[in-house]
Amino acid sequence: MSDSQNELQQRIARIQTALDIELVGDNISDIAEFTVEKFEFRTDSTLSAEVREQAVAEIKDILWRRVERLKERRQEVLADMFNAAEAKLGEVIERGKRGRTSGPNG
Repeated sequence: MSDSQNELQQRIARIQTALDIELVGDNISDIAEFTVEKFEFRTDSTLSAEVREQAVAEIKDILWRRVERLKERRQEVLADMFNAAEAKLGEVIERGKRGRTSGPNG
């Protein structure tokens, strides 16, 4: 692999890993715990340890599914951005070719 191809692969990898899954995981745990605590506060009640544990587990599960959908959508957006960039590059190159061929020497 040439240096330029290697650099391109590294750039793509940086773009693709910009979503910090560990940070998202911490937030998901916080959201799940906060949601249960908020319910208990608003209803002035305390869930049993079993119900609390089940609720947190199921909330985390649904949120992780959303993260997976987000990651899939992000890949689609990145692919679309690369396609748009390549199409625009093609347009610019084509205009450049037309500009050169329409001159007095072309």
